[in-house]
Amino acid sequence: MALERVLVVDDEESIRWVLSKALARQGLKVDLADCGASARKLLEENDYDLALIDIKMPDVSGLDLLDELHENFPRLSVIMMTAESSMKNAVEAMKRGAYDYITKPFDLDALDGILLKAQKIANTQAEVLRLKSAIKNQNQAERSIIGNSKPMQEVYKLLGKVSASDITVLITGESGTGKELIARAVHFNSKRVGQPFVALNCAAIPHELLESELFGFEKGAFTGATERKIGKFEQANGGTIFLDEIGDMPLELQAKLLRVIQEKEITRTGGNQAIDIDVRIVAATNQDLEKCVEKKIFREDLYYRLNVLPINLPPLRERAEDIPLLVDFFIRKSNDEFGSVVGSCSEKAMEQLVRYPWPGNIRELENTIQRACLLSQGQVLRASDFPQQATDVPAQEENDSLESLIEAKLRTSLAKKDIVEINDLYEMVLHQMERPLIRIILDKTRGNQVRAAEILGINRNTLRKKIQTLGIIPEKGGE
Repeated sequence: MALERVLVVDDEESIRWVLSKALARQGLKVDLADCGASARKLLEENDYDLALIDIKMPDVSGLDLLDELHENFPRLSVIMMTAESSMKNAVEAMKRGAYDYITKPFDLDALDGILLKAQKIANTQAEVLRLKSAIKNQNQAERSIIGNSKPMQEVYKLLGKVSASDITVLITGESGTGKELIARAVHFNSKRVGQPFVALNCAAIPHELLESELFGFEKGAFTGATERKIGKFEQANGGTIFLDEIGDMPLELQAKLLRVIQEKEITRTGGNQAIDIDVRIVAATNQDLEKCVEKKIFREDLYYRLNVLPINLPPLRERAEDIPLLVDFFIRKSNDEFGSVVGSCSEKAMEQLVRYPWPGNIRELENTIQRACLLSQGQVLRASDFPQQATDVPAQEENDSLESLIEAKLRTSLAKKDIVEINDLYEMVLHQMERPLIRIILDKTRGNQVRAAEILGINRNTLRKKIQTLGIIPEKGGE
């Protein structure tokens, strides 16, 4: 429910007692304060959905306390109470932002009516906030998934297929490849958009606490369980739960998760009542679950339940053509978040970034660009801003093949062009490669076209035509 916790502020003990009983019957948790000072203390310690405040108290006027709440807790609904049924009090209370106004002695049925009205309004406000948050998160998720490479195009196709259904999805890929972003994209493009998206990293929580995080617990279930706690599955009811690093889930909990998938119900730790849930499961891992199944550390039946439609995210080194787009995105993001003023990345620096293998994938790239933007002395990032990427190139990269060097240069160059609008890319690239090649060989042979043609493995007349076509001015030399 949207209304869960209520604060009652009144110096009369009998009023506090009556209200606590009446509100508790509505399933609300009630805290009591006998003056403004104790009310302020409770407000600092707890979050409240509703407050009932007496206008006349010994240490502060209820209307003045209302002003404080309106300024410090603008979303808190406040009902004012008074024994003086005067128009002045009613008008003043509503003018200062009270939700409603009741007089003593009050009819509990009337109070129930006010609470019901407040509940409906709170539900509506919660729904509006949830939808606004969903739209914001959807836009952020879509803007954060960057890439036009062929591997990413395949990922987009799978996203389109899985999002429309409630099918269970398993996302695999190395650490830092953006698995949670894809999980969010699955949710925000599904019919569950507007409902909760709840994420839990199974590797980040101690095994002994993971079950209660997932399923919640009842009061008294174990030492320290002083009140009931709702687990992630109940929080995600109606929406999507994202179980990151599912490969780290202990075997005994895997069995319980399998039952949840099959029965669509959970039982809180320390409880005996089954609770129906409607949750879509999206799981992710950087491990090879098939090998984990072979080693008997991951249940085979759970693996097949999760692996209905897998999405494998490529490492950044296999989609290097996306790096310039990602760099540009992270530069703009750094400018927005940290006030840096970087405008671009130099061509030499970009070539260096494209060639680097990025073992930490997109997460490493983002951190690298963020650090460079914050430390750079100019508006253009230089190769010197990325010393780690210059020194950590693997040994085999130091003697790159000509093909790999050309590929790196092409990736950088084509990333800056709208290739959809180009119709003669093949010829354009060949001409741009031929011109420097022929120029270099002619320089090496000091303009001797006969020798240059032999080195190039083409006919002398063909070489002469290419020199004319490509606009090459040969040095004076022997024929």
